[in-house]
Amino acid sequence: MDAARNGKIELFTSAVLLEELEEVLNREKFAERLTIANVTAHELVLGYAALAIVVKPHEIEPVILADPDDDAVLACALVANCEAIVSGDSHLLDLKQHEGVRILSAIELLNEIANDS
Repeated sequence: MDAARNGKIELFTSAVLLEELEEVLNREKFAERLTIANVTAHELVLGYAALAIVVKPHEIEPVILADPDDDAVLACALVANCEAIVSGDSHLLDLKQHEGVRILSAIELLNEIANDS
């Protein structure tokens, strides 16, 4: 998020991905962290959306059969012409790339940003 605020990266998302993010952040395992940060899942999603460019992806052929919802991430990246997808999702990370879009963990991206500075 700091890299986006500082203009080092551009973030792209879609309405479907924002809905999924809010659903995930509302899970019990994040409740304590959100309380400590004094923020709701909805507020966090709105803050993220304000930093991101919201795109409307096209339907794509199924890629991740084990978790078809992950295809929404690929579709977003393709329509946004992204250089990389940053995710902690193992299905996406196992791909390593899709149609020329690299798939990185957050640590990998942070290392690349540090090395570019």
